[in-house]
Amino acid sequence: MTTVERVRGELSDAAQPVDLSGDQARAERVAAARRHRRRLIDLAIRVASLAIALTLWEIAAWNVDPVLFTSPTNVALTVYITFLYSIPSVALVPLIVLWAGFDTTAKVIILFLFAFFPMVINTYQGVKSVDPKLLEVGRAFRCSERQLWWNIVLPASLPFIVTGLRLALGRGLIGMVLADLYTAISGIGYLIVRTASTYQVDKMFVPIVTLGLLGVTLTALLRLAEKYVAPWTAASRDD
Repeated sequence: MTTVERVRGELSDAAQPVDLSGDQARAERVAAARRHRRRLIDLAIRVASLAIALTLWEIAAWNVDPVLFTSPTNVALTVYITFLYSIPSVALVPLIVLWAGFDTTAKVIILFLFAFFPMVINTYQGVKSVDPKLLEVGRAFRCSERQLWWNIVLPASLPFIVTGLRLALGRGLIGMVLADLYTAISGIGYLIVRTASTYQVDKMFVPIVTLGLLGVTLTALLRLAEKYVAPWTAASRDD
């Protein structure tokens, strides 16, 4: 190759555009992989730190009186209902509507979510507050588990159960209205939204007053049922 041909080749190579797109794409992929690896490392460090802290807590609780200190295992076994109840139910309503749609199913789930936890927590507290002496007397008379529950535990915890039903009733009405507000298809909440958006204040108060009357009526019926099923609770309250 002559000098002239070599110079022409160098000039032609220099004249061709340099393709930097491939290098840029590879650099972006490397950077993305590095960021992903860094996130995984951060997550692993956080999980490991939490696991170490819980393990140390568990080990420390082995040598301490349970009256003064407890372990995370015992906490997880005894307060998970309260943990779920502490989650704001209102924040879950849009998610439930997104999952279950705008039909009756979503309203039923929301109503159950609002009414379930007060009833369960009060029932649990009622069962826990049964006098142990009554249970000892029942076992001394050789009562079966069914007889203990039916004749001792259930009557003693009925005041708590009725209180839970009252709380569940009020929260259930709130859940019903919220379900109607988010679905916005039918129901009392839909009437409130529609009349408020058109500035019909007189018509807006009709469903509101209806809700109040419904709550008062259901509470009164619940009290009548309490007097019929557990008259001793009403007598103790009067005393």
